[in-house]
Amino acid sequence: MRRIILDTNFLMVPLQFKVDIFSEIERICNFQYKIYIFEQTIEELNVIIKDQKGKDKKAAQFALKIIKSKDIEILKAEGDYVDNIIIQNRKDDDLVATTDLDLKKKLLERYISVIVLRQKKYLQLFERKLYK
Repeated sequence: MRRIILDTNFLMVPLQFKVDIFSEIERICNFQYKIYIFEQTIEELNVIIKDQKGKDKKAAQFALKIIKSKDIEILKAEGDYVDNIIIQNRKDDDLVATTDLDLKKKLLERYISVIVLRQKKYLQLFERKLYK
């Protein structure tokens, strides 16, 4: 069973771009998986709700509802910055779902598989393997 870790901005995709990330993940992942977030992701969403207005605020509110309704498991880890927490606390076989270009680049440089949004319509999986 592989873990798929969702980044904060990825959880905002359903409302921002009208993409069902869960059916898309099911479509592209032909293996057993479970979806996770780090507890700091919830903190980041709450900051967005508090500090932002308009679409971002609504997307963050919707993301919190998704976390509860989809029963996404919450991981505990030390640190503040979610991107660093994801990189430092992942396991070898984990995948990370993100729309953050800097995080995507860092993950792929470390041979970590990534799920990204393409053309604001669908998800794509980039499997990275380190061959010895």
